[in-house]
Amino acid sequence: MNRALLFILAGLISVIASTATAMELKNIVYNTKNAGTVVFSHAQHLAKKSPRGTQAFSCATCHAENKSKKHYTMTDMYKGYSCGSCHNGRHAFDVHECGMCHQVKEIVFQVKETGPTPFSHKKHLTKLKDCSVCHSTLYTTGKNPSVTMAEMQKGKSCGFCHNGKRAFDVNKCSNCHKNPELVYSTPPVANAIFSHALHTQAYSCKDCHVAMFKPDRSKNKRVTMAQMAKGQSCGACHDGQAAFSVKGDCAKCHVGLKIPGKLTFKNKTGTVIGHFSHVFHTAVYQCSDCHTTLYPYGNGKRTTMKQMETGASCGACHDGKTAFSATGDCLKCHKNT
Repeated sequence: MNRALLFILAGLISVIASTATAMELKNIVYNTKNAGTVVFSHAQHLAKKSPRGTQAFSCATCHAENKSKKHYTMTDMYKGYSCGSCHNGRHAFDVHECGMCHQVKEIVFQVKETGPTPFSHKKHLTKLKDCSVCHSTLYTTGKNPSVTMAEMQKGKSCGFCHNGKRAFDVNKCSNCHKNPELVYSTPPVANAIFSHALHTQAYSCKDCHVAMFKPDRSKNKRVTMAQMAKGQSCGACHDGQAAFSVKGDCAKCHVGLKIPGKLTFKNKTGTVIGHFSHVFHTAVYQCSDCHTTLYPYGNGKRTTMKQMETGASCGACHDGKTAFSATGDCLKCHKNT
């Protein structure tokens, strides 16, 4: 009888042992509400030493006799519950290092006025390993309501740290927003180029935005050179004092502008009847002295000598006072070579 009992016990032990050996320890995937999926690896944890001694990590290290179904928040873990009992920065990495368990994404905000604006979790976590600095005191995990730059300047959102003390000031827009080189089509002359890179070397973005220009380029009204000369748009600074005047060298903005050294005029038969020297005139006058009050850029209307004698075209200056008279020595202008 005793011998038979021994055989039965031996069989039960064999079954239990084989069952335990065959137990499959799976990875557990937790689906969090706003912070993606978190994977818990049994194999990875069992391969390490127990955090409270030198013995091997066993199932009993975490699992009590009565299995608890309670859901633990990150706040609970910070207090030492659940994963936080080991992940406290002493036995294992701290639960504040969220990126060790949660997938941390690089975020791109689609800002209507300034275009795509990236936010790098990776870059920030090299300096701030504690995600709780931002989450969830400043931001909830997941989607947050948009915050204006004016609100940031008052300490909200990014402005909580980016105040010029803890981190660069939010007024340094180019650190986050791309500053494109702007091209304005200005026919019939060469396109006008505005360089953000050049201007931000001397000025901050708020010097122009939003007092003179809205960040959304499409919402800014087109301004003529005449209006700029009166102090509007670029003319607010380019007045000859704060910066070179808009009445000055046009090629400084109209990149690629080719000012012909000499204009040649022909009659209907193709015979050269006169010349106009830009080189000579721009040595004394500015482009705005003639353009566009007297002449539109490009091909203007043909003016007769009779009209010039009454003050039209060249006659506006060549009146015998400002410059020699249009009725004077004809060969000064009318040269056939």
